Amino acid sequence: MTAALTQDQIELAESVRRFAEGTLADGALARAHAPGYPWDVAQRLAEMGMLGITLTPEDGGIGGTLMDAVITIQELAMVCPKSADVVQAGNFGPIRTFAEYATPEQKARFLPDILAGRALISLGMSEPDAGSAVTELKTSAREEGDGYVLNGSKVFSTHSPEANLFLIYVRFGPGLGGIGSVLVERGTPGFTVGQPSAFMSGEEWCPLYFEDCRIPRENLLLGPGGFKKQIAGFNVERIGNAARALALGRHAYEVARRHALERTQFGRPLCEFQGLQWKFAEMAVKLESAQLLLYRAAQGADGALPSAFDTAVAKLACNEAGFEVANEAMQVMGGYGYSTESLVEYCVKRTRGWMIAGGSIEMLKNRIAEHVFDRRFSQRPG
Repeated sequence: MTAALTQDQIELAESVRRFAEGTLADGALARAHAPGYPWDVAQRLAEMGMLGITLTPEDGGIGGTLMDAVITIQELAMVCPKSADVVQAGNFGPIRTFAEYATPEQKARFLPDILAGRALISLGMSEPDAGSAVTELKTSAREEGDGYVLNGSKVFSTHSPEANLFLIYVRFGPGLGGIGSVLVERGTPGFTVGQPSAFMSGEEWCPLYFEDCRIPRENLLLGPGGFKKQIAGFNVERIGNAARALALGRHAYEVARRHALERTQFGRPLCEFQGLQWKFAEMAVKLESAQLLLYRAAQGADGALPSAFDTAVAKLACNEAGFEVANEAMQVMGGYGYSTESLVEYCVKRTRGWMIAGGSIEMLKNRIAEHVFDRRFSQRPG
């Protein structure tokens, strides 16, 4: 796959891999199964300049490209899957929307701690009655005095147990044009972070409750009419999702490949059985083709936000390839793959979740079909 990269990008990949193998390989298994956010890793990666890769130097970043961030997250994930979550939070998640649209004052208040690995920003988008149909959100923001009063709730927010700052999608008025976003700091009166719940992967999230929660006017990010800008920023989060899904599939593939070379049954290495040879051939094709689509989406951004179509295609391909390959790798390894003594089962659980998070694969297919036919297909009745 290096043929798709420039010499500088190849050198970046090699540098990140050396760092990861020398610093993060030991403890990768324990880290994957440990609850909570790896703050020690976050500060280490911050020191290495791996947070805020695509942010401008004026904002505290290094002014790199989206491809630089994709390469970094994938190389880290190949060695320590849990550490890739830190790169996601520091480059692809709500931080990218924040950096794109926040005021200079907002950036000065929040970015230094986030980019130093001392703080986290979480996204409040999904609600109990608004998942894929996110425009049906009900959390309201009412202008009052010198600020806004929020009422409503959010669910499934990544890093919500540990986050210090929350980027919340809210409704200022009716219709699509009434949707925007605000910034809510942990500890704000009227804002409650509920008890944590766990996903199948072990990753935790907390419900968020807003009951007459008053925020100052300077915490407005995007007012009414900001929804399309928010979703454009969210496409970067989908790129990070896709990159991790594919990298964890490749991680599981490599573990299973070594297992097939070393494990002997019926007097022969597993790799000599044609049934397994075909499995690995199919896995390799899925990984390589999805990788090219991911690179296309990242390179096509060219310093801007990636296109909705390229992002949808890349995320769909990477989500399916990542999960299918990780699942096949687990099958190849049998009980070893199913055991928590290997990272393969962890890769299966995480890649499965990314087929839902950040836009389900079904919704991605809808968006792709709209591009194919150059028309909008409403999912609502009537």
